[in-house]
Amino acid sequence: MKLTNLVRKFVVGAALALLPAASFAGVFISVGFAPPVLPVYTQPICPGDGYLWNPGYWAYGDEGYYWVPGVWVRPPQVGLLWTPGYWGWGGGAYLFHAGYWGPHVGFYGGVNYGFGYGGVGFGGGRWVGNSFAYNTSVVNVNRTVIHNTYVDNTVINHTTVYNRTSFNGGTGGIQARPSAQEASFARENHVAPTAEQQSHVQMAHADRSNFASVNGGHPQNAAFSRPGVRAANQQQRIGQGVQSGQLTAHETGNLEHRDASINHQAAADRAANGGHLTAQEHQQINQRQNNVSRSINNDKHNANTQEHPHAEAREGHR
Repeated sequence: MKLTNLVRKFVVGAALALLPAASFAGVFISVGFAPPVLPVYTQPICPGDGYLWNPGYWAYGDEGYYWVPGVWVRPPQVGLLWTPGYWGWGGGAYLFHAGYWGPHVGFYGGVNYGFGYGGVGFGGGRWVGNSFAYNTSVVNVNRTVIHNTYVDNTVINHTTVYNRTSFNGGTGGIQARPSAQEASFARENHVAPTAEQQSHVQMAHADRSNFASVNGGHPQNAAFSRPGVRAANQQQRIGQGVQSGQLTAHETGNLEHRDASINHQAAADRAANGGHLTAQEHQQINQRQNNVSRSINNDKHNANTQEHPHAEAREGHR
């Protein structure tokens, strides 16, 4: 048994090393146990025209399954749609079928990723000429900024807790098979994930808090507005806390001060290294961002609010 696990880990490691080059080509990794259920999360607002939603999913790394946050990304060219990757049971293991860009959305295991990806096709929007039109009944778009929208309430936005299975086939898996149309889509020319998407996956893998062994299947950062902008996403979370009244002035000031300190450290490190962060520096920055992320969550869900900062006041008089 130990030898089998060792061999599997070797295969997994080799597959991960090839991820940027092969991640659009089909199955690239196999694991002996199923991924966790999909977490429930809120979709960040679309950052601008032309961004398409990539739902979050469980990938596999050297410490087990880790969460790749959902994110808005730009497609490699006009007219392409994203088919999400999925885990499927076959050959005595769970196989990962990687996502890809193509003219149509193909089979993604019947997995209900939500936000237009209800298990079959995509109802979150469509290309109209050279512009992408967003279905605001299932995706989070500010219509005062993005005007190319429509409403189709027949598309069901499955993001509730009753359907979060993350894999196809096998015991407890989704029992879906490709339709004839989806099979034909699989034979179309596909385009690899962009460099931005690949970097997003690598950054997710570098963040230990994304591993299920650390977060228990509940990632702290389940979705981002854009790849590589974690600091901006945390600022957005702080702003939401202020707007909702969940963060007091003291809590907000503390979080803002810590965020500014992280930004200062990152800028200083980049200036000293030709505009880049070393692996160690990136890990340090990421750990500090993890700490702030936990504080944002704790502060937003404690007894203190803008209207009733009483517990915070008592804490200050100890």
